[in-house]
This record gives sequence, structure tokens and C-alpha cells, in this order.
Amino acid sequence: MAAARSTVGRPAATATATAAAAAGRAKRIGKRVSGEYRTKLVEFADRFLNDSDSITAQYIQHKKEIAVPKKRREAVKGHSLSIIGANEHNLQNVSVEFPLGLLICVTGVSGSGKSTLIHDIMHKALMKHFFKSKPRPGEFKEIKGLDNIDKLITIDQSAIGKTPRSNPATYAGVFGPIRELFVQLPEAKIRGYKAGRFSFNVKGGRCEVCEGDGVKKIEMHFLSDVYVTCDECKGRRYNRETLEVKYKGYSISEVLKMTVNECCKVFENIPAIYNKLSTLQDVGLGYVHLGQNATTLSGGEAQRVKLAKELSKRSTGKTLYLLDEPTTGLHFEDISQLLIVLHRLVDSGNTVVVIEHNLDVIKTADHIIDLGPEGGNGGGEIVATGTPEDIAKVERSHTGHFLKSML
Repeated sequence: MAAARSTVGRPAATATATAAAAAGRAKRIGKRVSGEYRTKLVEFADRFLNDSDSITAQYIQHKKEIAVPKKRREAVKGHSLSIIGANEHNLQNVSVEFPLGLLICVTGVSGSGKSTLIHDIMHKALMKHFFKSKPRPGEFKEIKGLDNIDKLITIDQSAIGKTPRSNPATYAGVFGPIRELFVQLPEAKIRGYKAGRFSFNVKGGRCEVCEGDGVKKIEMHFLSDVYVTCDECKGRRYNRETLEVKYKGYSISEVLKMTVNECCKVFENIPAIYNKLSTLQDVGLGYVHLGQNATTLSGGEAQRVKLAKELSKRSTGKTLYLLDEPTTGLHFEDISQLLIVLHRLVDSGNTVVVIEHNLDVIKTADHIIDLGPEGGNGGGEIVATGTPEDIAKVERSHTGHFLKSML
């Protein structure tokens, strides 16, 4: 049993504990290093932990933390999605209810059956129901409550695009309204420009040397391709005539080079643009450049761009969002921002289902479905369901064991 608990402890341990341990190791290493170097190493660790400007240090010192909600949302009786008789891989004829309108965390040690339940059965079954997709779901008897949801959205950390043409502006749907605004400018009307003139994907307004990329690709054969700035447009993506049309003194190229925060100030009086930009701010991406190449965004940033797009849509209140360990690789502050967004989606009446090991996320859930108790043949059961407080009381739950100290 002790070995099993150490297994769950590693993935479930918070980033705060990990970073604090690292700082502690630095001090211990310092004791083994002699003379001047030991002094410098220990002094560095002390300076770092006491640095009031460091957000990381504030989380390690518990001066800043992700709070446990004072009140959790309650399930509405009969408003749920239920999977009956799941019997795939190590799942042992499992039946489980997902109360809708809540933030739900699916937890358990590695190999306990989380991915089988959510990906192989729930996701594939819903994809087949909504989109007539071909992949066969894992074995189950029945899904009840499908009428309670009208849409399925899966959000992961994959890139929002694979070429220089993809960027936050195009993905989040804000570039269209910006181009429409430029078309309405007096200079554009005099010249008879249409919205396509301000697109880097269409001939006419773009630089034809780089075809609107702003860069030119040099094939290196046995090495990775190299991109260099276009000599003709100097990375501006458009031809001279297009760049002569300006809004508040800014050309379309200059707008794309602005950060989201800067754009919010420029377009604050244009609701169709500002509302979409503000959602990017809300997910903590105010520093990202509007036309930034999608391939330069991290997985966490790409994930938040996708969430911003969802926030900008008019919610039906019946959408089911699926996320698989969305906090992987994220800083404490990024996790805090992510949780704010997830809870906003739920506040709109939607349901968010998250497979997660991070205790900072699990402790904020409205409802937990804990699988296990072990992995492989020792798992595949529903160990416990309920609020984090409920799970913490279950002796068989490894998640509950580690959750106690967080509540």
C-alpha cells in the first residue's frame, strides 16, 4: 500500500511542493560545497525565496496560493450524463454519473482507468452521437442523458496551427472584424478596397514575394528548414499600397505586431473587436502579439487561445468540455488563470470534465470521480464520488489521502 501511495504522490504533488523541495535541495547542496561557492549558493536560495517581486517565490512561501472555493456548486437532480456498464480494458462493468453544470475532476493513480473511461468510451461515444464519427467507442451498455448536452468540445495543448499564417488573431476570430474595420476607412473606400485586400492569404494586398508570410523558407534538405525575413516587405506581409491605409495611425501590419493589451487600447470603442480581444486578456494572454506565429506559442498558450475562443462565443449552457491534464508544464500563476477560465465556462451553465493529477486543480472541483484503487488489474473501479471533502474521507482513495492536507 505504501508503494502505491508513493506512485500517486508523484503526479499528484503540487508544483509548490516541487519548487520548495528544489529550493531545499539547493541549500543542502550548498552545505556540501566548500568556501565561497557554498556561501553564494545559499545566499542565492535565500534571496530567491525572499524576493517579493518573484511570483514563483510567493507561491513557494505560500504568500500566494490557489484558494479552496468557499462554496461549491451543487448538482441538480436528474440533470446528468450517465455511462452504464463500461467494460473496456480494466474497467469492471463500471457505471458512473456525471452531474452536469459542474467542474468535474476525474482522478486516480496511473493505469486506474481514467483515459479508458473518458477518451475511449465517453469521448468516442459522444463524437459518434454528435458528429457520426467512425472510431468505435470502448465497450459499454448505455449512455443516459444525451438530451442534456448539445455540443462536445475537446481542448488540449496541441498547436492552433502549423504554418506562419496561423496566429491568435485568426484563430480567436478577431482578424475578420479588424479587416472589416479597415475596409470602412475613408482611404480604403476611395481606393475601392474590399476585406480581402487586408488578408495575407489573398492576392492583391499581400506581399507577393513572400505570399503574405513575412518570411521566406529556405529548405536545408538534411536539416530543419530555415525561415528568413522577406527582403521585399521586411516582414510586414503586405505591399506598400495596403500599408498606406491606417486606423489611428496604425497600418494593418502594425496592428498584427501589437500585443493583445496594446490592441485593447486601440480598439476599445469597437465592441466587435474589443470583446474578442478582452477574452484573450482574461485568459492571461495580454502579452502575446496578435499576429504571432502559432508555432511559437507554447502548449499552455495554445490551450488558452482555444479557451478564449470558447469564451467569446454565445453560450448555449449545454456544452460539455473535455480536458486531459491541462496543467501539464504550467506555472502556478498560469494554473490560477486557467482555473478562472474553466470556472467561467461552468458559470455559463456548461460542464467541464478534467482528467487531472494536480491537487491545486482537484481541490477546486465541484465534483470528483476517483478511479482505482490501484493501477492495471488492481484498478478499474469507482473508488469514490463527491466533493473534495467527501473524497478526503474515503480511506481507500489515494487521491483523498493527499487531498486532506489541501482542504
